[in-house]
Amino acid sequence: MKKTIVIVDDHILIAKALQSIITNFSQFEVLYECQNGKELQEIFAVKTNVPNVVLLDISMPIMNGFETAKWLKENHPNVLIMALSMQDDEQSLIKMIKNGAKGYLLKNAHPAELENALNLLLKNGYYYPDWAVNRLFANINNTSSNEVEICFSDREKEFLKYTITELTYKEIADKMCCSPRTVEGYRDNLFEKLELKSRVGLAVYAMKNGFI
Repeated sequence: MKKTIVIVDDHILIAKALQSIITNFSQFEVLYECQNGKELQEIFAVKTNVPNVVLLDISMPIMNGFETAKWLKENHPNVLIMALSMQDDEQSLIKMIKNGAKGYLLKNAHPAELENALNLLLKNGYYYPDWAVNRLFANINNTSSNEVEICFSDREKEFLKYTITELTYKEIADKMCCSPRTVEGYRDNLFEKLELKSRVGLAVYAMKNGFI
């Protein structure tokens, strides 16, 4: 069965071009297109209109990509969000990830990269191209020599694997069969070891260093 996709982009020509490209992907089909998040909310009122993946533009009128991603994360957490934008700045990237995007792709990407990105998004639950990971990781002040010296407990390694998921810290605690306070301790220890300040930073580190 084909996986379903919805395109949310206020540029009609781009949305139509994307639909035409995806039509050539044997494993995917486009259900419909929306011009902003508000329109998506209205269509999502019908259960059969909810897709596997939302290709989400960032800059849109009425309800932009940041707001739409956050709404999807809170109301439809099983829908995978792939941000599709011309913006490759770190601020937009981080904000989309925090708001629930599991993938980020530039609009100038080759169709083959789009198909590969969609496949990996569905297979792994996330897709970030090398440039995105490198952009995020650039602000982590750890040299390769320091990374080798860092020692992690088995429980810290297990916790790192959950940082990329949508699970809350309480839900992670349930998965790890411990208390939320213990999980917060793992988090704080990793913050200190890696000189990080956010869960996004931990998730990027986990992806970059093969913990996922």
